[in-house]
Amino acid sequence: MCSVEDTALLQLKEAFLATLEGVSLSILQPLLLADPEPSEPRGQECLWLLQQLHGSFQQLQEVTKQSLESLQKRLHQPGTTGLESLLLLGSADRFLQVHMEYIESYTSCVVVQVFQQVTKRKGKYWHRQWGLLQKHLPDVSLEGPVDTVLAQALCQPLTQHLEQCVPFLLQLGDSLGESHPAQELVAKAVTLYRNLQSFLQQALDQASATQALWHSLSSRLKDALCTPARRLLQDSQDIPVMATPLRAERVLLFDDALVLLQVGGPLHRLLSLLPASVRGAPRPSGLGLVPLSLLATEQAPGPSVSSTSRCKFWVLTPEEEFSLCASEPRGRVVWQWKVSQAVCQALRGRKDFPVLGAGPAAPEPPACRSAAYTFRAEGHLCGATYDGEWCLARPHGKGTLKWPDGRHHVGNFQWGLEHGFGVYLVPRAAEDQFDCYKGHWQEGSMHGYGICEYGSEEVYKGYFQAGLRHGFGVLDSAPKAPQPFRYTGHWEQGQRSGYGVQEDSSRGEHYIGSWQADLRHGPGVVVTQAGLCYQGTFQADEMVGPGVLLSEDDSLYEGTFTRDLTLEGTGKITFPNGFTLEGSFGSGAERGLYTQGVLDTAALPPDPSCTHKRQLGLGALPVESRWRGVYSPFWEFVNAGCPGELQEALLGFHVQSSRDYLSCERGCLKDKAGRMEDVLEELLQHREPAALRRYLHKALSTTRHPLGKLLRTLMLTFQATYTGIGANKHLQGLAQEEVKQHARELWAAYRGLLQVALQLKGQVPEEAEDAETRDRRVHGLMLPLVLPSFYSELFTLYLLLHEREDRLYSQGITNLNLFPDTKLLEFLDVHRHLWPLKDLRLTSNQRSSLVRDRCFLSAIECLQKIVTTVDPREKLEVLEKTYGEIEATVSRVLGREYKLPMDNLLPLLIYVVSRARIQHLGAEIHLIQDMMDPVHTGGRYDFLLTALESCYKCVQDMRLRQLPGHWDLRDLG
Repeated sequence: MCSVEDTALLQLKEAFLATLEGVSLSILQPLLLADPEPSEPRGQECLWLLQQLHGSFQQLQEVTKQSLESLQKRLHQPGTTGLESLLLLGSADRFLQVHMEYIESYTSCVVVQVFQQVTKRKGKYWHRQWGLLQKHLPDVSLEGPVDTVLAQALCQPLTQHLEQCVPFLLQLGDSLGESHPAQELVAKAVTLYRNLQSFLQQALDQASATQALWHSLSSRLKDALCTPARRLLQDSQDIPVMATPLRAERVLLFDDALVLLQVGGPLHRLLSLLPASVRGAPRPSGLGLVPLSLLATEQAPGPSVSSTSRCKFWVLTPEEEFSLCASEPRGRVVWQWKVSQAVCQALRGRKDFPVLGAGPAAPEPPACRSAAYTFRAEGHLCGATYDGEWCLARPHGKGTLKWPDGRHHVGNFQWGLEHGFGVYLVPRAAEDQFDCYKGHWQEGSMHGYGICEYGSEEVYKGYFQAGLRHGFGVLDSAPKAPQPFRYTGHWEQGQRSGYGVQEDSSRGEHYIGSWQADLRHGPGVVVTQAGLCYQGTFQADEMVGPGVLLSEDDSLYEGTFTRDLTLEGTGKITFPNGFTLEGSFGSGAERGLYTQGVLDTAALPPDPSCTHKRQLGLGALPVESRWRGVYSPFWEFVNAGCPGELQEALLGFHVQSSRDYLSCERGCLKDKAGRMEDVLEELLQHREPAALRRYLHKALSTTRHPLGKLLRTLMLTFQATYTGIGANKHLQGLAQEEVKQHARELWAAYRGLLQVALQLKGQVPEEAEDAETRDRRVHGLMLPLVLPSFYSELFTLYLLLHEREDRLYSQGITNLNLFPDTKLLEFLDVHRHLWPLKDLRLTSNQRSSLVRDRCFLSAIECLQKIVTTVDPREKLEVLEKTYGEIEATVSRVLGREYKLPMDNLLPLLIYVVSRARIQHLGAEIHLIQDMMDPVHTGGRYDFLLTALESCYKCVQDMRLRQLPGHWDLRDLG
């Protein structure tokens, strides 16, 4: 059934709708026609606001009409229509939105005095409208200015309607009873109307206060600050507050900005904080405006009982920090509360409902936010627009910086500065050319590992400090540069300094040594494409003092040189045949190289090991100090406790070079901290010898592990030093001691990680190893795991160093393989009773004297496996198995176990070596000797290796005087 309250509401809605129709006809439509095409900006703004007001008024009419229709339907069909069908009760959100939009439109017109503007020239016309207006709005007073009457006529009907609806709704609720299903809807409607009353009253008060403020300001300040949507929330003239150290004489809190005014002079620092909404307006002297979306507040530090701290709080903005100090604690509380609520409201992007501070969010604004802001104050951010995450009014988190000159920075920020990983793009003067840095930052500067791709097409990959190259890094020139080069080494404050390697393709030179201030300085080695090798001392890129020069034909010069390695000054040449020339040398454009000195032809030929195998750089370039810049970041990481967030900055990351500047594909970016904890946890679980070997092999094989990252960098330095022009036989000694040093350093790195893992678990760190234990672990465990990473370049140097002996060995192998098996055994003086003739399986037309490659076949096949592994220990094991196969064959021939004496072993081993046809056996033997575990020195492995070396030398010395068939052979020494 329909109640009396339903009928009363219907009558109330009918009266309200009639009033709205009268207001639209008598006021709004004439207002829109007063100046339909204004030419001035002020008139255009007024017309736009009136159109907004008219649109929201029509929406209010429409929702009132729909509400009336729902009431009428209920009265005419009470049995089928429930209370929930009433628009007021069933569509409260839409009802609320329409009313709030009208209130906002109306108060915006009041704030900028739209009614005063449009009625200024047509006052008589409006006086003639009073009769029509009085008919529809009998309660509106027609006394006073025209604009005031119009403003009252547009607001008073809504105010009265809201006041009248609440009692009727309360009566309706009382009539339903507590158990009625619609009771909750009615209660919600009552709350809605009351909230709308509060919202309307607050909006009117704020609009009135804001309008009054514009009257109190100068025209320039008013033009800069006045916008239709802006509302005054608090004025320091009402509750006194003073801004320090800025000495603002008046503080205004709006719903979108905090404004500081100084009557006597400009606030230069705060003028830069004008937001986009007022940047186009002229900036009057003495105005500073802080957008609320980025403003944060903090309680003033100090004892809580301090009268100063109880009256003051700090305001933080993107470019300023200042305090607001009230005359009493109550004033501070009011100001701080209003500022906080205004910030919350600004962040939500809509008005609090029903009043300021009654929004759904937390009572305090969040410290972290996302917003865009353009910096104005002087500094490296001047003019830049930051869009991203903020904390306490500072860029903090992920964001993007864009400067007007085209610079971009995309990455992480911390307390207002670039910090963490970021991509920085700087345009060059040339069109479509950019410098791009992808890497890590610290407190606003490039710091840690990064990759810089320059518009000139140079590329630097390495470490930075304070924005400059610092630490280890690799610089590649542009591919088409007139003087292409690659520098791999250490940097200090943007210059090459310390140990480094540079290959200069234009000069055909490869320099290994010390640098200072971007110049070669200190001991160094130069290798040229022509095969010349120089070792000496440099000062400011010039050779100073005596040096050593080795030529391609193994001539040795000791003396002084020019920049391009031309002999000049006092020196001595030792020729390969032993002749020496000692005196002074010089050169000229017409005369070429000339000398004055003494030629000595009586000297004996030198030992080939003094010239052909002479090694450069040993001692002059201590292996312990060569690549400290590679290890330093690792130890910095370890000493910091291996934090996952620093792993990438200190140990580097993998990124493919590309010209997609503002993106950087890095591997394994997720959960770095967690992964590092897993690495250390796994390390503790693999400390037994067998498990440790497996763990280290896995760790060194992946760049996800700190040890693997470190090894990859060391591989890069090794390749830069010993490939290309650097692949020179005179550098073999440098290379092999470098590999051993890397194994020592990597073992120390593992021990460092182990100590961190133990400390994180609260366990007692292990005691420091003694030298003997450390060397045993390095050679027995780490070196075999590390050697494969350097083997290709290292073995190439061994090949070059032993090329002459291997050539003679190869000739000897060719000669020996002209013999059939039995003739070769006879030639090698192998006792006949040791010949394995039982192994021969002959056909009817075969003769044993002509069979080849059939004797000691198992031993031959075993020895051939020596080239299938790079591990010196495994090579020695192959040699031991070969010896075992020889003994097993002999024992089978004799029908009993037989231990071969050295006199019998050597010829049999020569036979097996000749038939195995292993290439570069000399390089293999010397690499094993240099890299094998010292624990085997003097043992069985050492004995077998010595026997193999003896065979190698014997094969070199063997010659054939006649072709096979005559068997007139002689051993030539």
